Amino acid sequence: MHAVIPYVIASLLFALGVYGVLRRRNAILVLMAVELMLNAVNLILVAADATVRSVLAGVRPEAWAYPVPEPRSGAIFALFIIVLAAAEVGVGLAIVLQYYRLHRAVNLDEVVLDEHDHEKQVTS
Repeated sequence: MHAVIPYVIASLLFALGVYGVLRRRNAILVLMAVELMLNAVNLILVAADATVRSVLAGVRPEAWAYPVPEPRSGAIFALFIIVLAAAEVGVGLAIVLQYYRLHRAVNLDEVVLDEHDHEKQVTS
């Protein structure tokens, strides 16, 4: 497989996630778009690790300017991002469910952050 293909796919996934965050009004769909962006970053980390390892395969470790990197460090970083994404989904869904319980809607255009703002909207 050519080394550019994962980068192009990851950039398309990230662009699709940015579009989803900017254009969606439903909070759950926005969370899904953020997850799509995080998965694009995971793909870039793993592809970059594989690309660098294949380029440096014939070079002796003594010739490197930096210490020898840990094996599969891109996958290790991707694992940390997966854990953070799971925590983000848990907290985000808890907030969305609590807001739905109070207001019976999860439309982000109608989210009121302050009670004073809510009073201004009701009176006008």
